Amino acid sequence: MQFLWLYIDELVGKGIEWYIIVELLFYASAHLVPMALPVAILLSSIMAFGNMGENYELVALKSSGMSLLRIMKPLIVVTFITASSAFYFANNVWPVANLKFKTLLYDIQHTKPAIDIKPGVFYRGIDGYVIKIESKDDDGQMMHDMLIYDHTKRQGANKVIRSERGKMFMDEDKMILNLVLYNGFSYDEVKDKDMKESMHKPLVRTQFDEEIIRFNLSGFKLEKTDEESFSSNYQMLNIIQLEKEMDTLKIKYADRIVQVKKIQHQKFSLWRDTLTSDSSAAAFDSSKTYTILTDVDELAAIRIVDMATNLTRSAKTQLAQFDREFANRRGYINKYRTEWHRKFTIAFSCIVLFFIGAPLGAIIRKGGMGLPVVISIVGFLIHYMLNIVGEKLVKEDTVAPLYGMWLSSIVLFPIALALTYKATTDSAIFEGSTYISGLRRFGHFLANITKGKKTV
Repeated sequence: MQFLWLYIDELVGKGIEWYIIVELLFYASAHLVPMALPVAILLSSIMAFGNMGENYELVALKSSGMSLLRIMKPLIVVTFITASSAFYFANNVWPVANLKFKTLLYDIQHTKPAIDIKPGVFYRGIDGYVIKIESKDDDGQMMHDMLIYDHTKRQGANKVIRSERGKMFMDEDKMILNLVLYNGFSYDEVKDKDMKESMHKPLVRTQFDEEIIRFNLSGFKLEKTDEESFSSNYQMLNIIQLEKEMDTLKIKYADRIVQVKKIQHQKFSLWRDTLTSDSSAAAFDSSKTYTILTDVDELAAIRIVDMATNLTRSAKTQLAQFDREFANRRGYINKYRTEWHRKFTIAFSCIVLFFIGAPLGAIIRKGGMGLPVVISIVGFLIHYMLNIVGEKLVKEDTVAPLYGMWLSSIVLFPIALALTYKATTDSAIFEGSTYISGLRRFGHFLANITKGKKTV
């Protein structure tokens, strides 16, 4: 639904076949798998172990001598298989789906809307023509009182056609639209390149009983773009391709640094020669620049100060441009690094969320679609927000991709370990009586301390 609302303007009114839209939605659904798979594992693990706890199946298994980790062992194997499949999907399937999605969406975006000429509205959908009609029949073909502005010569509205009636129909291959006009006039303003703008131009008025205008509709047809045009994008590459591209970008980055240093060294050498070229600054000593203004007259000193100030401003501006350039280059490299780490974080998130969901289900002992769904939504939101924040920090070049892309795992992995430990030791962390008794003990402790002070 989010995809449909985002691209609804690109899909509606272009006469695109239904199977093209279904194909686009199919490719777009691949983008949802990395988000849906971790939360699905979290929800399913909470529901499974919650149902087992609610039906006292966990109690029966534990009473027979099985630990919680032994009970979880088959599902741990399934989770690792799912995580491996997620890694394969992110590395092999997802880049191909992104490539086909971007290509097809680009083709749809550059497809012109279907012809829909409405009465009383100027229609500009056909290149070189502006059409206005007063009314049309129910069949949508016969139109009345037509006004057509011909701009095909790219010389303004120098040709106008008006007819009482007109009929539209397409040829067999639907590439040519035929417009048959009946009983009308054509006004053509003759323009010669040798004529001056101030000269009056002759106007040719032609009457016709029937005239045919043919429009080329090739721009209204969905044309397939070569996928190679988008294949170098970081979202369309697997791990090996990303590593090669990152190596290339790093080499270009290092070469650019060397080039900029060379340019700056040459410019500073030129500016130094410029400052010392004046005969009044003959006493200039590069090792004692502070003596330059005391060894020359006042006018020469002012001239040197102005020149040095202008050169410094120029150098500051250029260095700021170089700084922005290198920041953009680092940001571009970080996009590839981000995508490289994403291949692994998706798989690892499945494992982490399983070790959060399974112990939680064993602790809360509630199955079904009630409390497990609420906990899953909260857990997924935390996981998703941490991913978004970490990725944004990486793209802004605030933190390294290793920390930004793994921020969610770094935060949730200790929680998973703690919950697993609490579940294996049968800790009742979600029972209110546990916290009430703890508060009572703390209250007794404070009371004893207060009594001790009064006795003293």
